Amino acid sequence: MREIAESGPSEKATAAQHAKGKLTARERIDLLLDDGTFQEVEPLRRHRAQGFGLEDKRPYTDGVVTGWGAVHGRTVFVYAHDFRIFGGALGEAHAAKIHRIMDMAIAAGAPLVSLNDGAGARIQEGVTALAGYGGIFQRNTKASGVIPQISVMLGPCAGGAAYSPALTDFVFMVRETSQMFITGPDVVQTVTGEKVTHNGLGGADVHATVSGVAHFAYDDEQSCLEDVRYLLSLLPQNNRETAPAAPPEDPEDRRCDILTDLVPVDGNRPYDMRRVIEEIVDDGEFLEVHERWATNVIVALARLGGQVVGIVANQPQSLAGVLDIDASDKAGRFVQLCDAFNIPLVTLLDVPGFLPGVDQEHGGIIRHGAKLLYAYCNATVPRISLVLRKAYGGAYIVMDSRSVGADLAYAWPTNEIAVMGAEGAANVVFRRRIAAADDPEAMREQMVKEYKSELMHPYYAAERGLLDDVIDPADTRRVLIGALRMLRTKHAELAARKHGNPPQ
Repeated sequence: MREIAESGPSEKATAAQHAKGKLTARERIDLLLDDGTFQEVEPLRRHRAQGFGLEDKRPYTDGVVTGWGAVHGRTVFVYAHDFRIFGGALGEAHAAKIHRIMDMAIAAGAPLVSLNDGAGARIQEGVTALAGYGGIFQRNTKASGVIPQISVMLGPCAGGAAYSPALTDFVFMVRETSQMFITGPDVVQTVTGEKVTHNGLGGADVHATVSGVAHFAYDDEQSCLEDVRYLLSLLPQNNRETAPAAPPEDPEDRRCDILTDLVPVDGNRPYDMRRVIEEIVDDGEFLEVHERWATNVIVALARLGGQVVGIVANQPQSLAGVLDIDASDKAGRFVQLCDAFNIPLVTLLDVPGFLPGVDQEHGGIIRHGAKLLYAYCNATVPRISLVLRKAYGGAYIVMDSRSVGADLAYAWPTNEIAVMGAEGAANVVFRRRIAAADDPEAMREQMVKEYKSELMHPYYAAERGLLDDVIDPADTRRVLIGALRMLRTKHAELAARKHGNPPQ
């Protein structure tokens, strides 16, 4: 019986799975977990449904493999749909196995990884199958912020089934073989007349660049599962622990002299913030989340002095680093993730403001920007902000300024912290004087210089206690690591409440 359960329905079914460029459920689990650590739960479970010929087809596992094992020596729970059995469709027994393993993960306080490759609800079981999804959604929500939840999309995921991955912390997808959508291409064409392919509607690249549903996209399952293992190495087991430390070979007091060349003094010149992050963090290694969506802000996990940190940074190379609707959503949820799992936050500012425009205002930039503001204000983990060049207007406040609770705020000597840029400010403050001048353009240039010298010099904010220090860029790594070490024992409590009511 065990041999039958482990081998699957037939060699033909396995060959068909491989022909699609997909691995079997057990092959995927073997890639995810450390060798020889998988302990299966309920391998002999079978459904008890009647009708439509189901009573004559009762395979072991019922189309899902569940259990636990280890990743880098730490416990991880996993369930994997077996597409060879009922197309991985979810029925009552199938759902009960997933419910069981989710309950075990929550009770044990260990991460849960789902390897998704299923055709949705098992139609022959009717509403019972739908109720099974409801149980999964309820447990996803219960586990949110308690244990890390990672969804790996390795096949189709349609209809209500797509909401479980959407409730988890991270979504991985593989190009060509995985899709996610609420209504498929046929329904879309029937209702709207639009013709679209499965991948064009809900493929990995669509969700990684357009919708933001997928955090990571890969060309093959092997590289995808390898990065799932890497991500797990940067996360704690649960919300009561901290992420595992890894003593770096990179010296903590290493000077970063190259930063003065990487970041132009001229605030209008772009540069790649990724190179700044690479220079600061341990060994130049970081895992960027949502790399291809809302590219005007970067969110990443890295280590500083061996301690895992979450980095939020404006990207001047994309839209000059402004905050817009998608960037606010992206950064806000990442801040919430880090706060939930005790990961300190380092924010690197070079932001000219929020993106102006009718589309942004009508799209709700106010409430979307408020999501990021709420996330920072609500976060109790150690928080350090650093202004590299400019930080203007409401975007400066929202990006973890001292006024919203940053524990420490630093800036480089070239920083400009102000309500707006000098040119725009001069046009507002001195508009009458400029208009009345014999040479308005010369007067405007003079007023710009005056405004800069009075309100935008690098030490204006420091003199008023809004910065803790103005530091040499070359000392950035050393200063950040020292500050994080001091804040490691930070303890902060929020007011007693059932939960907040964040902007939506």
